[in-house]
Amino acid sequence: MEVTKLICIGCPKGCNMTVEHSGKVIDKILDYGCKIGLEYAKNEFAEPKRIITTTVKIKAGELPFVPVKTKDPVNKEKIFAVMKEISKLEIDSPVKVGDVVISDIAGTGVDIVCTRNIKKVS
Repeated sequence: MEVTKLICIGCPKGCNMTVEHSGKVIDKILDYGCKIGLEYAKNEFAEPKRIITTTVKIKAGELPFVPVKTKDPVNKEKIFAVMKEISKLEIDSPVKVGDVVISDIAGTGVDIVCTRNIKKVS
């Protein structure tokens, strides 16, 4: 049996959890403080995902970049592919919060959306 240590990020407590497993099969999850922690440990062990936040270049905007994020979490293994695609982007202004910058980024099925309004300047 193998052991993997995790620190839960589901709530501010940050419980130190232990996952006992045989390869990819979970045998036991120990030291979780709540149901959120239990679900976090299951998901983090089986298929870790993250929300990605970054910026994208914007043409003729009041700022040179617009903050963006993934609408949903993406598999951790896809983060570099997602960031590579985002780094090539330059979008037109104006944009509003929630506007989709690119759909299905890197084949993840997840959209990249704006998180700030940026006005167009002439």
